[in-house]
Formats: sequence, C-alpha cells, structure tokens
Amino acid sequence: MRILSGIQPSGALHLGNYFGMMLPAIELQEKGEAFYFIADYHSMTSLFDPAQRRRNTLDVALDFLACGLDPARAIFWRQSDRPEVTELAWILTTLTPMGLLERCHSYKDKVARGISPNHGLFAYPVLMAADILLFDSNIVPVGRDQKQHVEVTRDIAIKFNETYGQTFILPEPQIREEVAVVPGTDGQKMSKSYGNTVEIFGDEKGVRKKIMGIVMDSRTPQEPKPDAEKNVAIQMLRLVAPAPVAKDYEERLRAGGLGYGDLKKGLFEHYWNYFAAARARRAELASNLDHVEGVLRDGAARARTVAEKVLARARTAAGL
Repeated sequence: MRILSGIQPSGALHLGNYFGMMLPAIELQEKGEAFYFIADYHSMTSLFDPAQRRRNTLDVALDFLACGLDPARAIFWRQSDRPEVTELAWILTTLTPMGLLERCHSYKDKVARGISPNHGLFAYPVLMAADILLFDSNIVPVGRDQKQHVEVTRDIAIKFNETYGQTFILPEPQIREEVAVVPGTDGQKMSKSYGNTVEIFGDEKGVRKKIMGIVMDSRTPQEPKPDAEKNVAIQMLRLVAPAPVAKDYEERLRAGGLGYGDLKKGLFEHYWNYFAAARARRAELASNLDHVEGVLRDGAARARTVAEKVLARARTAAGL
C-alpha cells in the first residue's frame, strides 16, 4: 500500500493541520510506503513573497520531523524538487473538463472569502491530481474538505485511462472522521485564512492569549450546559488531553459550576504538555538545518525513481 499526502507552506502549522493531516500521516508510515511532500507549488496560488515561502517551507519540514515523521520510514521532499509533477499536470489538464473544476467547492469558498482568483487557484485540483497519480498512490489521507479533490483525481485518471489506455492507479481518500474538522477559536473550521488557528509551535504567551480568547456564550458558570459536547474548548480538549480528563471537564461543564476561564486554562495546560516533547525535538532540529536540508534532498532523490517511471508511462501512452 502506497500512501501519499502533502501540506502547504502557507503559514504556521496549527492543530487542524496536525490532527487532520500530520498525525494520520505519521501513524500511516508504519503501515505502508509513505510519500509525503511540502506543497510549495500549491502555495504559489495565494502566497507571493518568495522569502516567506522559503521560510515557511523550512518551518514545515522542522514541524513535521519534530512531530514524528521518520525519514527512514517515509519519503519526504519539497514538491518543487520534483518538477515531473508540473509536466504531468499539463498532460492531465488537457483532458480535464472545465465543468469538473467549476464544481469544486474549495475554489468557490476561497473566492467567496476574498482571495483573488487566478488560474492556479482554479486549476489547483489538477496539480493535486498530478501529485497523487505521479506516485501510483493507493491511499490519500485528507481532511473532509479535501475529499472532493481526491474524487476529482479519480475522475481525471479514469478519463486518461479511457482515452489513452490503462495508465494510472485510482487512489482512495482516507478520512479520520473523529478529527476530520478541528474547530478554530471562533467555532468555525480551524484555518489560516479564517485567522482562528492555534499553532502547534506557537510561543507560550501568544498561544495562551489565543486559547483564553476562544469565543464562548454568555451563560454564567453556575448554569448547566446540556450541550457541553459542542463547546469549542471541550472539542479541542478531547484532542490534547487524556480521554478521562476531557470527559471530566465535559461532565463538569454540563452539570454547571465550571467557569469558561477555568476550562480554557485547563485546555492551555494540556495543549502545552501535549507538544512538549515535539518542541524539544524541534529546537534540536533547528540547530542543525544542514541535516533537515539533507533529509529533503534525499527524499527528492528517492521520489524521483518513482516519478520518472510514472511520467514516462504517461508520456508513452499519450504519444509523447
């Protein structure tokens, strides 16, 4: 089983990135061939500062390695270090129906939020399809909001196979439903574009301020909260605290008597402890950036052996 996933270097990684993509990917590296990349080409649709992109890319590498990605078990590289993906994207785009892309929710949502539309943003699913198909991927761990893009990948692959003969493996999305959508500090899905994130490796003072600023309702501490399971802080607590601890907080909130301030203080302490080992590992990695760059270069070289074969197969099928 070959597993593939990518993550954009568009800003500081947060709890939504960790529980929605990174943790599942780290767990899956024990169960098959794991191919993970930093999607710097994809970041070009919305980030236009080259120095920031380079910094973000390095930060993603540090974060992922600190959280448990093992380069001995997983192939880890920068997307732009494997330019075969852009050639395959062009080959695929010549068969991709416009209607298929026009129906993609992600593009509509981003434009509705004020992101300036460009061709890269519109054609994002084709580049994502190339990312997936270039490595004969079987499983693609994604958040629920990205499931449609894997379905688009399958549609494009089927179209290519029907036109030029059997060439591509059809991938399957894998979603962990229990953490498919991590809430942000305002109750919406946690997203950098919403400005509601809690960073994995944020500084203590800044993260504490964000968590203490989580939006709550106006009920007093004494009032019972029969809908306690819907509370944003409780939902986050379930992710970073032991299950019995999270359950105790939820029951106390439901019964009445637990103040929102105390709940948020508890959430911060469990968040801070949850990532303590990873923070120490990240500091160690940050002091040896040559090692990190070496991991990415080695990953790109290992990824090339697969990418070149699949691209050659597609080129031959298409008559190139």
